[in-house]
Amino acid sequence: MKNIIKLTALTLLVLIIAPAFAQNAKGKTGTFALTNATLETITNGTIQNGTLVISDGKITAVGTNVTIPQGAETIDCSGHILYPGMIDGGTRLGLVEVNSDPRTRDYSEIGEVIPQVHALTAINPNSALIPVTRVSGVTTSLAVPSGGLFPGTAALINLHGYTPDQMFAGFKAVILNFPTTAKRGRFDRRSEEDIKKASEKALKNLNDAWDKAVQYHKIDSAIKETKSKETLDYYPEMEALLPVVRGEMTLLLEVNAAKDIKSALSWIKGKELKVVFTGVSEGWRVAKELAEAKVPVITGPVLSTPTRAYDRYDRPYANAGAMQKAGVKVAIRTSNAENVRNLPYNAGFAATYGMGKEEALKAITIVPAEIFGVEDALGSLEVGKTANVVVADGDIFETKTQVKHVFIEGWQIPMSSRHTKLYDEFLERSPGAKK
Repeated sequence: MKNIIKLTALTLLVLIIAPAFAQNAKGKTGTFALTNATLETITNGTIQNGTLVISDGKITAVGTNVTIPQGAETIDCSGHILYPGMIDGGTRLGLVEVNSDPRTRDYSEIGEVIPQVHALTAINPNSALIPVTRVSGVTTSLAVPSGGLFPGTAALINLHGYTPDQMFAGFKAVILNFPTTAKRGRFDRRSEEDIKKASEKALKNLNDAWDKAVQYHKIDSAIKETKSKETLDYYPEMEALLPVVRGEMTLLLEVNAAKDIKSALSWIKGKELKVVFTGVSEGWRVAKELAEAKVPVITGPVLSTPTRAYDRYDRPYANAGAMQKAGVKVAIRTSNAENVRNLPYNAGFAATYGMGKEEALKAITIVPAEIFGVEDALGSLEVGKTANVVVADGDIFETKTQVKHVFIEGWQIPMSSRHTKLYDEFLERSPGAKK
């Protein structure tokens, strides 16, 4: 029996890891000139028949009157559109491979208050899902842990690199799953009274944990101010929350139901926090309150079903646009792993149902970059920024559009993935079907 178990685990490992190595051809770096293209710069409008130059991992020139450096590899992009690499504001990409098998899930740990658990350390750079995602034009994603009250610390990654540290894109944030008064789903058979009791207990646990973190901050500050030789006992949970309490690190607060959003707004009032609300599936119901509080939002998935049976079918599609029009800074996420590649279609639905194409494109480029504090490096086509660039043969929101080239940190990424390999294999079957 032990040998069978070992063989099964080994087989699973080979099935997961080996295809990733087999399908991932090497990328190449150098100086590239992408010419004769339409450039969707995001921050400086659209440039027709323009050129973009990539060198040393950066964008070094953008415009219509660009001198191509000697020795640059020129790629004719006639009839194509250049976009900045898309950014997904919340995924499990790199943290799970086969969702039905717990041996490949690494996004949740035991414990209610474990902010010291970092998603970055669990990232699998060899995940077969990463090439599937990046050849669709998504070059950056936020890897988010899930589970308890404070389930860990999320990390922004670029989808290229041999190690998690190589992939790190410069942003981390502690996750808070705010206590909810809503049912967990259609199979939740709890009474309203039971739900209320569970919510009150969860809120008490949150306040207790937060009070401890505040006290830890006060003691730590006093020790440093007085230059005392006293030291605090090892308390990794509070150490991880310390920069959040001090407003030095972002808190990503997951909340969805309208009533809970209002409770979360009350909870953060008076606290000097850098806070971003995530999920916010009923944000359209309280868009005015969110705008007045000036709380940025990462919402999604847009391709979802209504939270309430009596809501219109298109409420999830219109949610992002309703909040954005009310004055909320809105980014879009897929909250997925295997389907992060569908980020542009989530944004496309948001665009169609009220957000508009320009704002929807910003919601997956410059807006998440601003929310994550990496707008100097990502989110638009500007000189000096990291060369995360996507070349497509049409509107990136349309399913018929094909992505032709992807650059991540100046590396030209091979346009191959498990999907393309399977497509090529069965397109020209050898031997073919028997006649």
